[in-house]
Amino acid sequence: MNDSGIIRLFFERDDDAIKYTSDSYGGKMQRMAERMLGSEEDAKECVNDTLMKAWNTIPPSRPDNLQAYLMTLCRNIALNMIDWKKAKKRHAEVIELTKELENCIPGKEYSDGGEDISELLSAFLKGLPKKNRMIFVRRYWYSDSIEDIAKMFGCSQSSVKVTLHRMRKELKKYLEQEGINI
Repeated sequence: MNDSGIIRLFFERDDDAIKYTSDSYGGKMQRMAERMLGSEEDAKECVNDTLMKAWNTIPPSRPDNLQAYLMTLCRNIALNMIDWKKAKKRHAEVIELTKELENCIPGKEYSDGGEDISELLSAFLKGLPKKNRMIFVRRYWYSDSIEDIAKMFGCSQSSVKVTLHRMRKELKKYLEQEGINI
C-alpha cells in the first residue's frame, strides 16, 4: 500500500494503518533504532512506541513524507530512550557524534531571535553535492558508523572522515557568515 493510502487509514482510525506502516517501514526504523541503541529488544520497543506515536499524531498531522515523519519520530524516541536508560552515561556513539558537531553548531543555550538553526542547516545541506549531503545525513541523522558509510559509498574510511571534517568546517564558516556565533 502506498503512503497516501496508509495515511488515509490513519485518518479513518483503521487498525490496518499500523500493519501497513510496520510492513513498509518497520525494518528501516528497526535498523536505525538498533544502531542507535545497540540492542535489538530496545529497538523493537522503540519501533512499537513509534507506531503508537504515529497513531496518536495522525490525525491531526498529515505528513507530506510518511517515511521521514516516522524516522523522525523513531529517532527522537530512541534518543529519549538513551537519555532515560543511560542518564549521564550516554551511549558512546551519541557522545562521539555530539563531540564531532559541537565545534560547528551552537548548543541549547543559543537563543538569538534570528533565523532557526535547522533552517540554516537545511540550506547548508542543499548547497552540498549530493554525495556529501548523503554522507553528512547518514552520519549525523541516521548515526551510521564511518565504516558503514565507507562501504555504502565505495570509498575508504579515511576519505569519509576527511569529507566529514571538511563539511563541519564549512558548516561552521557558513553559520558564522549567517551571524551565528559558535
